[in-house]
Amino acid sequence: MNRIKIDPITRLEGHGRIDIFLDDQGEVANCYFIVPELRGFEKFCQGRPVEELPRITTRICGVCPEAHHMASAKACDAVYQAEIPSAAKKLRQLLYSAFFTADHTVHFYALGGPDFVVGPDAPKAERNILGVINKVGLEAGKKVIKLRALAQEMIQTLGGKKIHQVTSLPGGVSKGLAEAEKEKFLAHAAYFIEFGQFTFQVFEDIVLKNSAYVDMILSDTFAHKTYYMGLVDENNKVNFYDGKVRVVDPDGSEFCKYEPKDYTRHVSEHVETWNYLKYPYLKNVGWKGFVDGKQSGVYRATPLSRLNASDGMATPLAQAEYEKFYDTLTGDRSGNTPVHHTLATHWARVIELMYAAERTKELLEDPEITSPDFRIIPTAAPTEGIGIVEAPRGTLTHHYKTDEKGIVTEANLIVGTTNNHAAISMSIKKAAQGLIHRGVEITDGLLNRIEMAFRAYDPCFGCATHSLPGQMPLEVQIFDREGNLVEQKRRF
Repeated sequence: MNRIKIDPITRLEGHGRIDIFLDDQGEVANCYFIVPELRGFEKFCQGRPVEELPRITTRICGVCPEAHHMASAKACDAVYQAEIPSAAKKLRQLLYSAFFTADHTVHFYALGGPDFVVGPDAPKAERNILGVINKVGLEAGKKVIKLRALAQEMIQTLGGKKIHQVTSLPGGVSKGLAEAEKEKFLAHAAYFIEFGQFTFQVFEDIVLKNSAYVDMILSDTFAHKTYYMGLVDENNKVNFYDGKVRVVDPDGSEFCKYEPKDYTRHVSEHVETWNYLKYPYLKNVGWKGFVDGKQSGVYRATPLSRLNASDGMATPLAQAEYEKFYDTLTGDRSGNTPVHHTLATHWARVIELMYAAERTKELLEDPEITSPDFRIIPTAAPTEGIGIVEAPRGTLTHHYKTDEKGIVTEANLIVGTTNNHAAISMSIKKAAQGLIHRGVEITDGLLNRIEMAFRAYDPCFGCATHSLPGQMPLEVQIFDREGNLVEQKRRF
């Protein structure tokens, strides 16, 4: 049996590889997606005062510390049974909307976008942000840089730091927003919306007008019929910060809808011995292995999943694009017919970018955003709390248990990439089986198309590795004082 190895896989956070095994006929017999690292943040959290976790868990990831900051803060609020002031909730959402705008921009232009803007078969040296700028023009590159700079300014003001935010506390936030800051940020929000419209046009011109790209998006090679998960508001519209978790089946019918405190009734985690990531699945369906369909408990939690699990977007420009999205891909503008094409996640991500931009403006125009009433001091005894938000990569759950002094005794984190882990493995295997056949030349472009199957999920493997199956790989080398290797021990 022959093996094809893609190592390392690129344009992601963390490390990973893909091992593809071919049978004697040159067909794909199996495919393994392997993440060879362990972070273990759930163990780091134990023994710490729970109020420290909104600051500690941001260190899980430098790409989306805001997501962990928010989920952790909401879990801490729940630990102390604290209902935070309305202004505090809006300030958190304002920070989070600016973050979402910036994060989706990074993925579209620097991580996922090069495969479409530059081309999936372009030389690897060109499949990057510089290749994108060369294709769409220097002015577009300046727009991306400006968007990121303005968003980071807002995040620093609202979160205390550009990275690893510190502002959210049990009971609210540590600082409010001044009128002068609000007026300045309204101009930022106007640019966010302008940038979202520009990005819609880029996607239209480069992707939707390219029939080869549309055919690839709609091909069975990049499709799975799974359950879909996303946080929704009281009207079943997409919401990143608050609401209930809604799950729809592959036909688009509501399967369940639950409050964060009830997540253990609906989600469980499967472990395989060859990977440090767990495999969440729907408990009321069961783990049936790496298969899709209504009989499988595998679900996805991505920008595409959030659109599939919702009844639309809560802002007008995003809603208009939502209707165009479903009309183009399913013929049903209502969104009641799910889109199962993994690569369509990139379009869904741009729709969410616009929603985040519009939501930023809405929050800044709310008179309460400058209210001085942005924190209460919790007085209840600490117990147990669960916080859920939508990270750019999917539904993010923080679950803490404490003793009577508020010291963490247990912590469980289910991050966006972990939710999607089974689906990522399935998508990679299906892409490999659809692209690799006897007599087909294995080119760099072909292998990149297989990578595209996981890249659509915008994975973050560093913050997703929570399982320790068996023994960790270890290599120890002993040298004498002259630098000569004396002894070497390996455990693999």
